[in-house]
Amino acid sequence: MGRIERALISVTDKSGIVDFAKELEALGIEIVSTGGTARILREGGVKVVDVSELTGFPEILGGRVKTLHPKIHGGLLFKRDDEEHVKTIKEQGIKPIDLVVVNLYAFDKVVKEKGDLDTAIENIDIGGPTLLRASAKNFKYVTVVVDPADYPLVLSEIKAQGNTTLKTRFYLAKKVFKLTSEYDRMIFEYLSTFEL
Repeated sequence: MGRIERALISVTDKSGIVDFAKELEALGIEIVSTGGTARILREGGVKVVDVSELTGFPEILGGRVKTLHPKIHGGLLFKRDDEEHVKTIKEQGIKPIDLVVVNLYAFDKVVKEKGDLDTAIENIDIGGPTLLRASAKNFKYVTVVVDPADYPLVLSEIKAQGNTTLKTRFYLAKKVFKLTSEYDRMIFEYLSTFEL
């Protein structure tokens, strides 16, 4: 495995994210981000590439579509040791994304505070779970972080060897599928309280 060169960061829980991103930047890792996360990182002194700059396509539909783009998902899902995959991403001008740091919209908090169906629908995260699942599926090559408690582990491994270990990437991938399954269950249970 080569070293981590590019990280995509888009978090709802911003605790520790500026310090984490600064450490990544100090290690020569390019930071790509969206919306509020990009703003907070910039305010914290981190150089950020907007997702729209990477994709060449603006965020649309009031932020509903930001990261759902082949230049993002191609950069996550390609197999680094598959010649055809490598050839395709080069031909398409897709840059690899080696590290993804994402946590999801606080759906449970929103429904407790607001409780109306329309607000709940707008707080169903689509891009976040898609990024997480793509990254976790490709854990052989991509490190995915959903929990700020894992920042120190990830940083220590990158500092030691330029990347995380396969064991760590697999551990982190399992955390993703646990989170996304719980998230979908929460949405299902909430929607099940309504009849239209």
